[in-house]
Amino acid sequence: MSQPTSITQELAAAARGFVALVTGNRHAADHFDFSQRGLVGSFIALILASVITAFGPGLLGVPSEPGTATRSIFLGASLFVLQMGVVYFVLRQMGRLDGFIPYLVADNWVSLFIALLTVLVLRLIGAGDFTLLAIGLVAIIIEINIARVIVTLAPMQIVIFIGAQFAAQFLGVLILASMIPGATAPAV
Repeated sequence: MSQPTSITQELAAAARGFVALVTGNRHAADHFDFSQRGLVGSFIALILASVITAFGPGLLGVPSEPGTATRSIFLGASLFVLQMGVVYFVLRQMGRLDGFIPYLVADNWVSLFIALLTVLVLRLIGAGDFTLLAIGLVAIIIEINIARVIVTLAPMQIVIFIGAQFAAQFLGVLILASMIPGATAPAV
């Protein structure tokens, strides 16, 4: 991708990349900026995703107890660090550290769009098991497609890569939720 000149251009390009990842388009990587500037932009997107995830439901009138947003941000940040550690370790073991920054950039932008999609769906349809399951399935499809078309892993590597992330997230939620009073898994 040619480097965008503004964050709004980067946002638009990343939105096209998000759609390409949802549909499994092999050219999804063309929409993301994997330079140092693009990495910084993706972290801005990740911060926005965290804020939307933490405060979005409250802005939509979903009641919550005091401190829920703070716990959500802390738990989300902790799980992110854990996930990136596992991603780095697994890619290093596979000899594919070249895919770490592209993974990070794409995943950070995807987090923003999943957060926006979640808030939009909650606003239009409401929270329900089917709604949350559908969003979760979209997120899994996107993670598989990031591994497949952005990081370009082989099929068995994708299974190991995704499996390691799920295991780390699951254990992280169990451990961190027990350490943080009132904490639950983040919505996204």
